[in-house]
Amino acid sequence: MASEDTFHHVRDFPYFELPFGEKIDLPAIGDFQITKFMVLQTIAFLFCLIVFRGLASKVRGGKPVTGWWWNAWEAIALYVRDKIVRPTIGHPHAHPHGDHDEHDRGGVHDPQVHHNDGVDHPADKYLPFIWSCFFYILICNLLGAIPMMGSATGNINVTGVLGVFAFLMTIYAGVSTSGVTGFFASLCPTMDLSPGMKLFLVPMIWVIEFLGFFIKHAVLAIRLFANIMGGHTVLGVMLMFIGMAAQQGTLLFLVVTPASIAGQIGIGLLELLVAFIQAYVFAMLATLFISASVNPH
Repeated sequence: MASEDTFHHVRDFPYFELPFGEKIDLPAIGDFQITKFMVLQTIAFLFCLIVFRGLASKVRGGKPVTGWWWNAWEAIALYVRDKIVRPTIGHPHAHPHGDHDEHDRGGVHDPQVHHNDGVDHPADKYLPFIWSCFFYILICNLLGAIPMMGSATGNINVTGVLGVFAFLMTIYAGVSTSGVTGFFASLCPTMDLSPGMKLFLVPMIWVIEFLGFFIKHAVLAIRLFANIMGGHTVLGVMLMFIGMAAQQGTLLFLVVTPASIAGQIGIGLLELLVAFIQAYVFAMLATLFISASVNPH
């Protein structure tokens, strides 16, 4: 029974649930069954595509963006660029003695510094990936705040794929910057050791760092999944209190129902904040991993 399943609220199904036990069944294409989370991910993808193609057309040619809707999305995108990606990744392989003026500015990278990368800032080449992760996760999270919808990011399969893409992007960034040999060699930090100690410690530390490289991307996926699933599970449990109280008598039902509804409203508002925080955390950590791969020192 759905009412006896604590995690029913966060599971994927081949249908959308409606009030009073009604359902909207989703079609199957041959043996391929379309599910609720597939539809929600498609909605998130199309939303991002429409919004940011529209925003791109408005900023093309250096024109200022007008309108509160477009300004809101532009402000978020610029925040991700200027507060996450550029200062975190910096200028890969910059001369170690040429950055004192940058540190004198409080560690903030000057976006006006141009390098021969064909972009305004060397880190901007990774912006499309970070932007895509941030906004896709954000919209998926926010869809869970709509009744009868759900958050696809509360499914480990979805966040696992996001973690795999972050893993591949980190490898790509490191290899494109340092080459295959340089990237994998950089996993082991430089140590001033005797030849005998190097022969013993370097392979061991390299294996540990290599395993850690996999683990931290797995944790990236699990963190997002656990936080989103946990919030929706709490909402589902609080909703179950109403049904359980109704079976125990009218008085308990009248006491529990208002408290449960108030709790769901409070947790629901917190979930809106969590939707932004978890998108930010994923984007920040993915950027940190890319930064470590292109700045091995």
